[in-house]
Amino acid sequence: MTVLAHWSVPLIMLLFAYGLAARTLPAYSPGLASVAYAAAGVVGALLLLVSLVVHETAHALVARRAGVPVWDMTLWVLGGVTRMGRPATARTAFAVAVSGPLASLLLGGIAIGAAIGVHTTLGWRLPVAVLGWLGGTNVLLGVFNLLPAAPLDGGRVLQAALWWRTGDRERAQRAAGRAGQLVGVILAAVGWLAFVRGVTGGLWLVVIALAVAGAAAAERRWAQLALALRGVRVAEAMSSPVVAGPDWLTVDRFLSGAAARTRHSVLPLLDFEGRPSGVVRLSRLAAVPSEQQQALAVRDLATPVSQCTLAAPDELLTAVLERLGTGGGLPVLVMDGGRLDGIVTADDIQRLYRRHATRENPGTAAQGGAGRRGFAA
Repeated sequence: MTVLAHWSVPLIMLLFAYGLAARTLPAYSPGLASVAYAAAGVVGALLLLVSLVVHETAHALVARRAGVPVWDMTLWVLGGVTRMGRPATARTAFAVAVSGPLASLLLGGIAIGAAIGVHTTLGWRLPVAVLGWLGGTNVLLGVFNLLPAAPLDGGRVLQAALWWRTGDRERAQRAAGRAGQLVGVILAAVGWLAFVRGVTGGLWLVVIALAVAGAAAAERRWAQLALALRGVRVAEAMSSPVVAGPDWLTVDRFLSGAAARTRHSVLPLLDFEGRPSGVVRLSRLAAVPSEQQQALAVRDLATPVSQCTLAAPDELLTAVLERLGTGGGLPVLVMDGGRLDGIVTADDIQRLYRRHATRENPGTAAQGGAGRRGFAA
């Protein structure tokens, strides 16, 4: 399993280390050298980073034990995001969701207990300050993540509970997304009021709240999409026959040949043996200076097939969409026995969404659809 880090993680770790070294540690254990505070601050920030990994690992271990595939984890300021398959039952979804906050609360209790032990037996104030801060931060992280707001773990817990009660996963996810937007707005208002009253930390709460609200809106869009496309197979969504181009052609010949015969903005490529070798965006080819188009091969600008999302014609479309990001995202290359059978683009998904959404609710299509903002063409 791949472990990734959001761009905010190094910045937050640096701010935590600075805050510890400049304010928290000197206030609790005065009179020490600056280098001691700096070293302890770095250690505290690194221990917090380890805590984030433990939080996400708890999700991954519980998921794998329940037979749910886990693809990767991305750390960020609120803990992280572990991308995995959809749990088969509400009970499994609940166990996976609650495992992360419980791990953080357990780590917080251990760190606080260790701080009390060191203070009682050794009296070393600097380690006590680091451990106490680490414990309190983990407890705060665990409690915050239990807020009933998707995409926080508490939102997943709420979704699992609603799923168990109603038997409808997508509607439960949509309700959890609405709760996430509401909680995000409330937290943003609280943070802003704190900031205007002189609490600088309120601005951080506003930023986090807006991130939560934005992610919750994406959860609602995905739930609407999944609800509309429930039971749809890849073969129903794909464009076929598909226009593909040889990957050995130069850019100028490709643009005047295969690219001129398609309505898509992304084209699959075939190698000398007729096997798919990747996909290329026409906008990227068009951006190549004219003097270089005759010397540059299309495959040099393509996304290789190893980084593309592949699917079989009989797979559920929603299951394939959940995998997006483990490879190259859209378009999806539809393979049948090693042969390229078609592609699924954002336009194909939008077309199907509108058709199925209109069938269930005639007013839905007029609202603009849920898919286009969630996927790149």
